[in-house]
Amino acid sequence: MSRVVPEQERVWRTGTAPGIFPILGHGIALFRRPLAFLNSLPAYGDLVEIRLGPQRAWMVCHPELVHEMLRDPHTFDKGGPLYDKLGRLMGDGLVTCRQPTHRDKRRLLQPAFRPSHVATYTDLVCEEAESVCRDWQAGQAVPVSEAMMALTTRVISRVLLSDSLDDATAAEVRDCLTDIVRGLFVRTAVPIDALFRLPTPANRRYLHAVDRVHEIIDDAIADRRRGASHDDVLDTLLAAARGDGGAGAISDQEVHDHLITLLLTGVEAPALCLADAFSLLARHPEAERRLHAELDAVLPGGRRPGPDDLAHLVYTRCVVSETLRHTSPGWLFTRVATKDTELAGHPLPRGTTVLYSPYLLHHDRSSFAEPDRFLPDRWLPGQITAAQRRAMIPFSAGSRKCLGDEFAMVEATLALATIAGRRQLRHLPGHVERTPRPAITMGPRSLVMTCEPRPSLPSGAPSSATRVQAAHRASDSRMAGDSSVDNE
Repeated sequence: MSRVVPEQERVWRTGTAPGIFPILGHGIALFRRPLAFLNSLPAYGDLVEIRLGPQRAWMVCHPELVHEMLRDPHTFDKGGPLYDKLGRLMGDGLVTCRQPTHRDKRRLLQPAFRPSHVATYTDLVCEEAESVCRDWQAGQAVPVSEAMMALTTRVISRVLLSDSLDDATAAEVRDCLTDIVRGLFVRTAVPIDALFRLPTPANRRYLHAVDRVHEIIDDAIADRRRGASHDDVLDTLLAAARGDGGAGAISDQEVHDHLITLLLTGVEAPALCLADAFSLLARHPEAERRLHAELDAVLPGGRRPGPDDLAHLVYTRCVVSETLRHTSPGWLFTRVATKDTELAGHPLPRGTTVLYSPYLLHHDRSSFAEPDRFLPDRWLPGQITAAQRRAMIPFSAGSRKCLGDEFAMVEATLALATIAGRRQLRHLPGHVERTPRPAITMGPRSLVMTCEPRPSLPSGAPSSATRVQAAHRASDSRMAGDSSVDNE
């Protein structure tokens, strides 16, 4: 007679974070020392109550619970302090829209970001990457953060708008985004609107930056309607506004909201990832040596990468994946319960704000050994564990996973390969590594490094390690970096 032993139901821990200040709640801790505050929360439970200003909220600290929430977007929809603020900036675009309208919006934009189409952007990305580093000279101090922002601004503006933005306007967009992301974080951590209606210099800078970005997008739309068509996202949206293709027409406001959403999410996060990758490589010479060995084998003589090279840039993509794990640009997100429900066995009333942090999950010791170390080998095919896949969510998960996750990975891989194949960056003398200070995104915003000549390996057969890596199929390579920032 067989006996079936019932699987023991997991018992989740819930608790409350200490240190609640009157009115401000945990806003001071979240603003002043956000990463330390996040790292302290798992000690109080898998689901921990915190206060955002006077509002109660819950932080989800365990990967299983995060996935349970993200797999149920109808119950845990986009919302909460972060998306309330983003909605005022982005309107009803793909990132901030509520679940009932999400599918139609995603279907409209999906073709431009399918993996099969992403390869067509290879020349565009490499051309912009070459341009940004072409004039770097040996011994020159290079503003890396600024350069990466310039690179990603040009790339996403060309994908969305072809060449509608000249260099001066693209630079203005870059500067506006810097003011916007700073202002968004403090408005999320301390959601007390009265504070941000005061005419302080910071508030004025934020409002001016928001207004100016909207003006730039409106001007680009008006110019396109007067001019020739292009094969880009803007033309796709304008065709939808005319009702082409049989589906219901979208409004002019929706065209605007989609463009500003994709522009804002397509600049800051990939730029921070690239800047951080160069910083981490400079501090980890063995990883940098292996990267250079792969680039010299796959792209001899500093050849520009092409679509067929992506499958062989395995270690390069591992560097990008580990950078996203180590310092994920998208580090904190919110959801809101659309009905009375429960999570971790704890009742959550309708309207409850729930938060999750990719940074917290990416530094979970039960998922990643030595989580503070930069170890690109974690993502080599055959090395990835199920726990790592589960905890690695820089582009979110579920049906609201980032539309542009593969585009972001390809962009970062190609840009890193192009620049690192030509230049080597070193930290300035006396550089001291500091804990990142997040805003709405996280990463080095004022990184300056010194450019040095890039030593090349002698031409000839690549090392055995490089041959093994390059032999893996493209699907294995994509799995090594199948990680995505929650912007949908």
